[in-house]
Amino acid sequence: MFRSLSVRNYRIWFVGALVSNVGAWMQATTQNWVVLTELTANDAAAVGTTMALQFGPQLLLVPFSGAVADRFDRRKVLLVTQSLLMLLAFGLGALLVFGAAEIWHLYGFALALGIVNAFDTTSRQAFVSDLVGNDQLSNAVALNSASFNSARLIGPAVAGVLIAVVGSGWVFIINGVSFLAVLGALVLITARRVAPPVTAQRESQLHQLLAGFRYVRKRHDLLVIFMIVFLVGAFSMNFPVMSSTMAVEFGRGASDYGLLSSILAIGSLSGALLSARRPAARMRVVIISVGGIGVVSLIAALMPSFWTFAATLVFLGLAISTMLTTANGFVQTTADPAVRGRVLALYMAILMGGTPIGAPLVGAAANALGARSTLIISAVAALLAFAIGMTWLLTERGLRFHREGWNWRVTHVGRPGLDDNPARQSETLTAPISVLRREPDPDPLGESAPQEVPTGVIRLAEPAGARNLADADADAAAAAGTDVEFERGIEPDSADESEAEPDPEQPRDRPGPAPR
Repeated sequence: MFRSLSVRNYRIWFVGALVSNVGAWMQATTQNWVVLTELTANDAAAVGTTMALQFGPQLLLVPFSGAVADRFDRRKVLLVTQSLLMLLAFGLGALLVFGAAEIWHLYGFALALGIVNAFDTTSRQAFVSDLVGNDQLSNAVALNSASFNSARLIGPAVAGVLIAVVGSGWVFIINGVSFLAVLGALVLITARRVAPPVTAQRESQLHQLLAGFRYVRKRHDLLVIFMIVFLVGAFSMNFPVMSSTMAVEFGRGASDYGLLSSILAIGSLSGALLSARRPAARMRVVIISVGGIGVVSLIAALMPSFWTFAATLVFLGLAISTMLTTANGFVQTTADPAVRGRVLALYMAILMGGTPIGAPLVGAAANALGARSTLIISAVAALLAFAIGMTWLLTERGLRFHREGWNWRVTHVGRPGLDDNPARQSETLTAPISVLRREPDPDPLGESAPQEVPTGVIRLAEPAGARNLADADADAAAAAGTDVEFERGIEPDSADESEAEPDPEQPRDRPGPAPR
């Protein structure tokens, strides 16, 4: 479950990010409570507007944030963005401490936070692939989610207590101090810079920006995931609106509002850890879990008391965390490395960019129809997303169910017959094997400054020059009586082809190069 922590660079990053995430959750909880109770008279629409300003830049800046993540040293980009986020926290904290904050200050802070986060989030997500090899990337993504949700378990509860004890302004100041942990981690991480190939052809900036869009357009599985995360991000993940209005609905205060966020995090952390146990991210898990979000949201809307409502949040957090962690891992592990940053930028923009659309609508619904309407909207959106995923499986992927007595079996486009040999199929239920089985990167330890390659062309095969060099090495090894593939830590092709019995859903990857 924790195999990625064996990598030194990732271990340093994990610890630093965990401390900073606790502060970030403290700030997020405090920000929404200040807007709802200190600067307005329980105006849920104002909370929705704050969220729209904070997450809108994720959508508008996606072409540029993705290009920055692909072309520049991600570690240095994160040093800049994390420093700016620290200064923003100190600035708003000072305004609140001295009693000078007004609602427009919060709106401006949310907008500035959104602009910086547009670049920070994309580079931070892609940075994980620089710290671990492809064989550990899915596990590292899941552990990142576990770190995020562990912080969510602690941060909101601590924020609720601190708001009552020292005031909301000091929570922002404490969050500013917490950024020192992640900045220190970035300084300690060692990364080798790989010189760009001399023959690489430079492309126009527009061509590079559009490369991610063209890649996703040809991947229908990614398009389905993007539609699912948009609906969930827009209408099912407005936790500040849902939790704060439900806390007021039950007559509770700031400490109980923070408690709801922490209870939600119990389920979220469980979902992230369960995802870390899986050997690979599978799209079917995304579709099943989004159906669970719809069912649990509907149940939560019917709960009669604060504690029964809080209990349902555990299962809501479990379903949402499982869906997001698996979707993120699937996108990262199957996207071509040449455009991974831009594809992740699209993913994060669609996930977070739905908030400017959904949050004001959900906030307005809470004002007009009551707090429970926010959960009903969440249920409808999640069930619609589930219907989209199932429709895609039934139509494009040819999913069919067959009953044999008390047992059920399935067929699909990659295995149309019940008696077909799973080892001979060329496609799984959700994607071609050529997409899921990707050869490892040349340098599994990674480099925070990606290689400068022609980003408009997606490299799906090994370059001819590399094959010639490998053939030359094989000839020399044969003359010396050694096996060059075993020296590199790779199994011979014959063993891979004749003995392998790949799982029909997720075939076994070939081992990567030996550690250097």
